Amino acid sequence: MARHGFSLESFLVRLFFALILVFATYNPSGYSFFDWALTGLESGFEPLMAFAGIILIIGWVVYIRATISSLGLIGLILAFAFFGTLLWMVIDWEIVPADNIQTITYIILTLLSMVLAIGMSWSHIRRRMSGQVDVNGTEDDLH
Repeated sequence: MARHGFSLESFLVRLFFALILVFATYNPSGYSFFDWALTGLESGFEPLMAFAGIILIIGWVVYIRATISSLGLIGLILAFAFFGTLLWMVIDWEIVPADNIQTITYIILTLLSMVLAIGMSWSHIRRRMSGQVDVNGTEDDLH
């Protein structure tokens, strides 16, 4: 049986899909499901809009369940604290001006995507670092 190991490439794929999920749901550019749905409330909700919404909900459920399962409450708090203080430093060091709300929103959405990608990957990372396998791992992961 082929063993699928964890790599930088596999993390980047998870990050790529997390970025798509987060930015497709909402972004400040005006091209997101959020903006589309707001327009739909005015002009009429369409089946395609409902279908896209269901796809996004499925994506969020998969990422959030995996992240909560993998990181747990303490891990989530630490991940958000890590990325929150990173954002704070970027603003404090005046790399990004505090009054540039659009840029800060993009950074926050990217950091949220990072938390989701880390959550999707954490079981693999922990197994690599400790040699321990999660109880909820699949049989393929154990061989």
